[in-house]
Amino acid sequence: MAKLSFAMATYFLWFDLLGVAVFAVSGTLAAWRNQMDGFGVIVLASVTAIGGGTLRDLILDVPVIWINNNSYFYAILIAAIGTILLVRNRLTIPHNTLQFFDALGLAFFVIMGTQKALDFGTSTLVAIMLGTMSAVCGGMIRDVLCREIPMVFRGELYAVTCLVGGGVYTGLLALGAAQLPAMLAGMLTLLLLRLAAIKWQITIPVFGKHHNELNEP
Repeated sequence: MAKLSFAMATYFLWFDLLGVAVFAVSGTLAAWRNQMDGFGVIVLASVTAIGGGTLRDLILDVPVIWINNNSYFYAILIAAIGTILLVRNRLTIPHNTLQFFDALGLAFFVIMGTQKALDFGTSTLVAIMLGTMSAVCGGMIRDVLCREIPMVFRGELYAVTCLVGGGVYTGLLALGAAQLPAMLAGMLTLLLLRLAAIKWQITIPVFGKHHNELNEP
């Protein structure tokens, strides 16, 4: 694994913590929407924030990133408590707030997950897939615990935006771009594409609206 400079390692840590905090906000908003108690808030915020990264690290067969770093739990707690205080003092939350924070979390986690996979010697394609997994699996766990169909399986473009963001990042690296600008470009591309998909309801239709009239033998 190539060693990162101290400056880049610091950037990576802060981007990772920001992604954790943003997804913790997303999980907390989902818990609020489903009227969960305090324990439910912490559980949902935590699995949303670190669920995908945990699965990525297990697949890479490396130490799970939060095992020896309490900063991730501090980020989750601060984000969850801050969100709780906000929603308790506000009667309504815009309908698309959860989707916005989820999109922001995707932008951070796809790039960070892709780079970590590259650091451990995977191919570019596998790295993008693991980066996508890092981003979507926490939200999948969140939605399953809320007894909802996961966002990745419904509605506007979701996983596709992750693949595009990871592709932009690795493509720029291959072209010789500096790492930090490539990261920012990948994140911004993913975020804008996801927000555009939400706003204009861009989808990849496979099955159109139909009646459930399957013939049984």
